[in-house]
Amino acid sequence: MSSDDAAYAGLFAKLERERGFRGNLYRQKCLRRRVAVRMRARGVATPADYAALLDADPAEYDRLLRVLTISVSKFFRNPETWAVIRKQVLPALLLQQEPLVMWSAGSAAGEEAYSLAILVWEWLAAHGRDSWDGVRIVGSDIDNRSLEAARAATYPEVALSETPLALRRRWFTAGEEFRLKEPIRSGVEFQQLDILGTRPNFDADLILCRNLLIYLDRPAQSRVFDTFAEVLRSGGYLVLGRVETLGAEMRPLFDVVDARERIYRKR
Repeated sequence: MSSDDAAYAGLFAKLERERGFRGNLYRQKCLRRRVAVRMRARGVATPADYAALLDADPAEYDRLLRVLTISVSKFFRNPETWAVIRKQVLPALLLQQEPLVMWSAGSAAGEEAYSLAILVWEWLAAHGRDSWDGVRIVGSDIDNRSLEAARAATYPEVALSETPLALRRRWFTAGEEFRLKEPIRSGVEFQQLDILGTRPNFDADLILCRNLLIYLDRPAQSRVFDTFAEVLRSGGYLVLGRVETLGAEMRPLFDVVDARERIYRKR
């Protein structure tokens, strides 16, 4: 191990001790690029110097964690994926009589979870239902700041750039920023959850986890897939990001619904 590798390993060990962030489970090149952003911002040249800065200024931990866990999202990102969810996945689930749980894992500021809620509510309304009874939508993220933003449900216009105009007009109040309306806001609950270390306290019928796995190394990806396989009920759906693939050990457990959009159904 080079001295540089050792310094970064020490920094990530420190982050795990002090804040519970397990950097060893993420792709190291990606993490190092994000650490470098904070190092430049604070004018330090080495990971060891930055670790010393964390001791001198503990508030820097929160700034660093926001950079390390940042995820860029939009409402209805990759519209083709949402079209398949709307046409195939949701009707198959919502026609069931059992209570349903839908989980957006790594929900960031809530765009994905709320996009799902909009489509669910539109389906419910079209079928004469006017409450969330029987449907629970959960968004989870490791970062509390992201969860606070999700609960506030107020977004810049760029976050709606892929949202169909009719939905944008129906479900958002326009201003300097766009505020999500009821009953969509109340249809989603948000929880802090480290997907790498904690199983959620529910089973799910639909899991959305898009563009999170690409930041994890293979052993960490396997752990996440194990959690998904445990949490997802038989007949439930898993939706991944377009550049992500189902782990080889998971493929016997799933049928492919749409290979291009990375949508699978648990057997």
